Amino acid sequence: MSDNSLFQKGDEVSRRQFMIGAAHSYLGVSVLPMLGATVGSSDLFAAAPPMRPRAAKSVIFLNMSGGMSHLDTFDPKPENQDVQGPTPVIDTTADNVQISGFLPKTAAVMKHITLFRGMRSNQGAHEQGQYLLHRSYAPRGTIVHPSLGAWIMRLSGRRNTTIPGFVSIGGSSENATGGFMGAKYGGVPLGNANSGLKDSKRAHSVSKEAFDRRLSLADKMNADFHGRFKQKQIKTYHGLYDEAIKLMTSEDLKAFDIKHEDNKVRDFYGNNSFGQGCLLARRLVEHQVRFVEVNLGGWDTHNDNFVAVEARCQILDQALAGLISDLERRGMLDSTLVALGTEFGRTPDINGNTGRDHFPRAFTTLMAGGGVKGGFVYGETDRKAHTVKEGIVTPGMFNATIGHALGLPTERVVTSPSGRPFTIGDEAKPVKEVFA
Repeated sequence: MSDNSLFQKGDEVSRRQFMIGAAHSYLGVSVLPMLGATVGSSDLFAAAPPMRPRAAKSVIFLNMSGGMSHLDTFDPKPENQDVQGPTPVIDTTADNVQISGFLPKTAAVMKHITLFRGMRSNQGAHEQGQYLLHRSYAPRGTIVHPSLGAWIMRLSGRRNTTIPGFVSIGGSSENATGGFMGAKYGGVPLGNANSGLKDSKRAHSVSKEAFDRRLSLADKMNADFHGRFKQKQIKTYHGLYDEAIKLMTSEDLKAFDIKHEDNKVRDFYGNNSFGQGCLLARRLVEHQVRFVEVNLGGWDTHNDNFVAVEARCQILDQALAGLISDLERRGMLDSTLVALGTEFGRTPDINGNTGRDHFPRAFTTLMAGGGVKGGFVYGETDRKAHTVKEGIVTPGMFNATIGHALGLPTERVVTSPSGRPFTIGDEAKPVKEVFA
């Protein structure tokens, strides 16, 4: 078997690991963060013209993994205590809009938020639900669909050419994949906001002279490597070292270091991984990163739902309200879309463990900034939050709406390597009624 056929049999992860190992051995750095949206062809820098006025420039996507209870957050039913349980309900700064009393700070910024109370999914398991939320398509054994961030990178391009355009903080790397679009559209996964972008500087043990020599050697290896392996996948990594060096020497690298923030600002977001992740997301968007996802897990409340949701809401409330307020104060809210999603809701019926079970039939998501209406509700559930009465929104429609907020051609077809057509929302239409 030829070397070429052996490489063809390797999957994307294997090829990445080869390049990572080579870079670590010869350059003294890890370039894993650069093997995402910072690597690739020039189409990453060719942003599509906006399709609508006031199009947003960046997205901060807040992923509530585990299945966030809609009744105990953004779609309470105080008139029906059988399903509401002990969760308190409060008024907000939006007329006739009430939310959970566990979210008082968010209630104060509801004038900037649109609620989607008619969400519906056909996936009731976590893995499949998260897959659908992030990709608009149900899982298939024969293909890996691109994540939402990859779609946005493909359709809009990068805003800042020296740092990654797609970053995922605290979540699963599976939600940051480029899928069939390839690694160049994938996201950079960061485990923790406080850690920043690891291994992005030359090691102290490697002198500049040694580093330059290793770069020269790497260039020679690359020339030979590309000469032997001609397939398309290899071209994805053609600019690997140039991109790595560009990032390592960029002034924008400081965007990843939240230690530059005043302690009062850090406290404002909350001293926890999600709050600091939202702060990092704001810093990255400030440096023109196109798409940032921040994950808050722990919403799988089969047991002690009301205790668990209150604890989650304390974290979410401070970070979400802090993010929206900070973006507004900096004049960035109109140009930044904040979207909050989850894979499904929780049952209106309270189980024997004082918990709520999986419920894809009805749940709530939200958007703020980015040209959406403030203090607005789209969709409605019945008096038990059991069925969507009007305004059904699928995950594909939600993702298409995010694309529309950015002014992207959401109907644009991208063809997979197997020749199959795909769109950002699986042919779903954006909900244009939510835009001002």
